[in-house]
Amino acid sequence: MTSHLEKEQHISEPRINDRIRVPEVRLVGPNGEQVGIVAIRKALDLAREADLDLVEVAPQAKPPVAKLMDYGKFKYESAQKAREARKNQANMALKEIRFRLKIDEHDYETKKGHVTRFLAGGDKVKVMIMFRGREQSRPEMGMRLLNKLAEEISDLGTVESSPRVDGRNMVMVIAPVKSKADAKAEQRQASGQAKGSRAEVKSRRERQAQAKAEPAAREGAGDAEAEA
Repeated sequence: MTSHLEKEQHISEPRINDRIRVPEVRLVGPNGEQVGIVAIRKALDLAREADLDLVEVAPQAKPPVAKLMDYGKFKYESAQKAREARKNQANMALKEIRFRLKIDEHDYETKKGHVTRFLAGGDKVKVMIMFRGREQSRPEMGMRLLNKLAEEISDLGTVESSPRVDGRNMVMVIAPVKSKADAKAEQRQASGQAKGSRAEVKSRRERQAQAKAEPAAREGAGDAEAEA
């Protein structure tokens, strides 16, 4: 007996090849080229000739849109992308940085540095401005500060949640431009390049030391021969 979950999975999958039971389809080639409206028999023949599958990608269209593709490869790559997306979402942390409304330039730059580091590492950042006393009557000042920060780090992050008042605070959430996985890959690459550079510098210093030592060694050998 087919389970409810199996039925849902079956329904969610597109119809392929002989399961496409319509008289004609709007056919798309394997590279996205528009073939045009063709009879289903001709579309299936073209799929067999190219050793590909005919996959219904837009069943609600009139006529339905079908594409020539390697469906097994497509499913595998889609599963890989979905798995990677879930992994990135699970690994992404939400960091929090708090600002005072009347923050001096040094503290502002320090905290902005923390925001930059978190975003470069692939994490979201919740930026919070805490209002004191009468500062609550000046929300526009908090808005200016948050917008200034968002503009200055725009190459690393984008505003996911615009500034909003939350009790005595104003909050904004910034999402990283790069995924957690991409950030880690870049960090590993940079670390490898740094190690390579250090090894190259060490090797160059050793060659220079050896080059300096060789004339002295030859001179010492010459003196020994003269004494002999």
